[in-house]
Amino acid sequence: MKGSIMFTSARLKLTAWYLLIIMLVSVSFSLAMYKVLTSELDRVERLQFRQRLPHTLRIDPELLDETKNRLKMILFLINGGIFGASSLAGYFLAGRTLKPIKDMIDEQNRFITDASHELQTPITSLKTEIEVNLRDKKLSKDTKKILISNLEEVNNLQFLSDNLIKLTQYQKTDGRRSFEKISLLEIINEAQKKVTNLAGYKNITIKNDVKNCPVKGDRQSLIELFVIFLDNAIKYSPTGKTVAVSSRRTDSSVEIEFKDQGMGIGEEDIPNLFNRFFRADKSRHKSETGGYGLGLSIAKQIVDRHSGSIKVESEVGRGSTFSIRLPIKH
Repeated sequence: MKGSIMFTSARLKLTAWYLLIIMLVSVSFSLAMYKVLTSELDRVERLQFRQRLPHTLRIDPELLDETKNRLKMILFLINGGIFGASSLAGYFLAGRTLKPIKDMIDEQNRFITDASHELQTPITSLKTEIEVNLRDKKLSKDTKKILISNLEEVNNLQFLSDNLIKLTQYQKTDGRRSFEKISLLEIINEAQKKVTNLAGYKNITIKNDVKNCPVKGDRQSLIELFVIFLDNAIKYSPTGKTVAVSSRRTDSSVEIEFKDQGMGIGEEDIPNLFNRFFRADKSRHKSETGGYGLGLSIAKQIVDRHSGSIKVESEVGRGSTFSIRLPIKH
């Protein structure tokens, strides 16, 4: 489960911070103690030399050096013990600290999934009733116009509900169990077919320069990933422009690049692009592009499941480039 992996990772990081702080204090204190004690031993050695005590009353310098070495070893062992005890205590405390947060996130995801599932039935029922009524030839133009508008909103709600379910499923499931060897070009072509109508409606050309390359992953989720980026590139590009898709392969990974000639994204918005429901300032109006800001969140979850990464380069008014790097060997 991805949630468990994320929780364990966060717990280890918090433990490391606890340990770092404790060891900084412990080592600093040990160094100060060592310096003070060795200074006292050096002072004793100087005093006995100045007072010219008889040889029988003097402390052997070798004994003083041995005492310093023993002191060093004792402090080292003490710090080793503190390190071990702090590791266990830090891991326990980190778990106690993060557990309420984990429970809250799990509860939030359960609520989103349950609410989205509960919405499916009334949305489907409402959509069916509207579509049946639209077939009535006796409807006035105004009534038909209202019903078409209502149907669009119902479709938007259904799209939102479906995406919320997908998002929580990707967060919960470790998809690597269903990974298989698939053709990159094949799934890119499949994704391109799914956006053909949208591209044709806006008279946008998709330039596909992807080279064939075997990748290991989940076929359906990778198709969905590429559909998301193609769909976004088309939506945010002016009519008649070109969307370019290309790929570059290295020994261990392949990079798929989606480049559009759209409105671009402000530099301040890029860090938040993959957050749920985030919509950059230039694209906040649904009337222009539609959507609820979930597509890129889902894309990020899919890429994370495949141990990949996403890079974004954009300039307002000059278009955007999304680069997805996927490992070839898993």
